[in-house]
Amino acid sequence: MRQVISLLVENKAGGLSRVVGLFSQRGYNIESLNVAPALEGASRITLTTITDEGGTEQVVKQLSKLINVVKVTLYDSAIHVLREMALVRIQVTEDNRTEVLALSEVFRARVIDVRPTSYIFEVTGQAEKIDAFLQNAQVYGVRELHRTGNSPCPAGRLKRKKVLQPERGRLQSMILLRKPHPNRRSKRNMAKIFYATYLTLTHSFRLGDL
Repeated sequence: MRQVISLLVENKAGGLSRVVGLFSQRGYNIESLNVAPALEGASRITLTTITDEGGTEQVVKQLSKLINVVKVTLYDSAIHVLREMALVRIQVTEDNRTEVLALSEVFRARVIDVRPTSYIFEVTGQAEKIDAFLQNAQVYGVRELHRTGNSPCPAGRLKRKKVLQPERGRLQSMILLRKPHPNRRSKRNMAKIFYATYLTLTHSFRLGDL
């Protein structure tokens, strides 16, 4: 199965050759590979390969042992966002120019260069989206293609809201939702009865004074 592996390495000579050499020794083909500067003076190597589950585990362990490798991350669709960018030059004529532009709108491809006989489109998204765009563009003639390969990025975590405990006597509605103890319920009922009797007697005495 296809696996995307991201490595954070120190920006020193020989780091890329060690990574590629490890895959060559194990007989794994690298489908896509890109290297770019990362934060804090490091570089990020992102590659796509086809291995089984056991082979992926062994590769990750071996990569972690390489010199200058700081961190190895295996792509997980549940916690990562995966994107790829492609530059595609398509041949156009006066007859199909409108159709090519309509196709680019369907896939949200951006025109970045216009020539009398060709357009260059920038397509961003998952690999399946780019493959579908290329398949439909073959009818008009794809003259040149440049793909960056997969680039995963961890998604942000949602902050959990803290549930504040209500202070005693402030949120009466929430207090009433709590199931009181049977003894406490009887005591409260008796207290209400005594209080109602007290109000009744007090009111009667006041009327009598009048």
